[in-house]
Amino acid sequence: MEETQQGIVTSLQQGRLVVAALVLAALWTAESVAPMFAGRHRRMSHIASNLGLAAINTVVAAAFAFAILGVTEWARANGFGALRLTPLPAWLQWIAAILLFDCWQYWWHRINHRVPLLWRFHSVHHADAEMDASSGVRFHTVEMIFSFLARLAVLPLIGMTIPQLLVYEAVSLPIILFHHGNVRIPARLDRSLRWLIVTPWMHVVHHSRWKPETDSNYSSLLSVWDRIFGSFRLRANPQEISLGLDDWDARDWRRLPGMLFAPIRSRTPGAPSRRETDNKREPLNGERGKRVSEQTDRDGGAS
Repeated sequence: MEETQQGIVTSLQQGRLVVAALVLAALWTAESVAPMFAGRHRRMSHIASNLGLAAINTVVAAAFAFAILGVTEWARANGFGALRLTPLPAWLQWIAAILLFDCWQYWWHRINHRVPLLWRFHSVHHADAEMDASSGVRFHTVEMIFSFLARLAVLPLIGMTIPQLLVYEAVSLPIILFHHGNVRIPARLDRSLRWLIVTPWMHVVHHSRWKPETDSNYSSLLSVWDRIFGSFRLRANPQEISLGLDDWDARDWRRLPGMLFAPIRSRTPGAPSRRETDNKREPLNGERGKRVSEQTDRDGGAS
């Protein structure tokens, strides 16, 4: 591999780390000053476990970076990919690439909730009952491997280039950390922002214990996909949401070894799988799953 190509891969990894560190530091401060969920007492051990898992995934990402570079370069050299089928202006190709990839991210997330094998690993992310910005990088390593394998096919099919992917990740990572953040922001500001991007009020619903809410709000960067595909959902008061998964509250599953081995553990005796939970079950907080529709959001509800 040429030296310039290796430099691109190295820049990709280093850039993500720098951006993640800066945004996490800023959000850690904001979470200390104005938390959405107050009374958290184990923040240091919580973030240490989540970042430990993220560190392992960084090694996996570095290994796949060269493969991703290889397939995208092959597609470029051979004129392969949807975006190369029509002579679009360069600026429009950039916009289309980012939109198409963000749409793929939406569907990949949704598939992770539907396929039992994928959910087994994705549940590690949802099991976090003390969600904060560090939860945005809490993904099981096997889930990351599945994701990178899928990208090896999706990126050349789209015709996305490495620079376009770099820009997408540079923009999406801070927003992913932001909407996982335990940050209390004004309702009006959140409502304005969520017409474009995913916000804390929107994504906290996705981390609810109640299945109809867990199976909503799959978008990563742009919120439009949930509106288009009918998975948009809000709570009038997000602070009443109970976070996490019902059979994951034991301390062992909060630590790094527990997170790594949880997908292969036996189910707790007598505890139903989340996939089997009755859709009509009431939320644990008594809110009764109150839904704020897209129309209500448009009219100024949930504020």
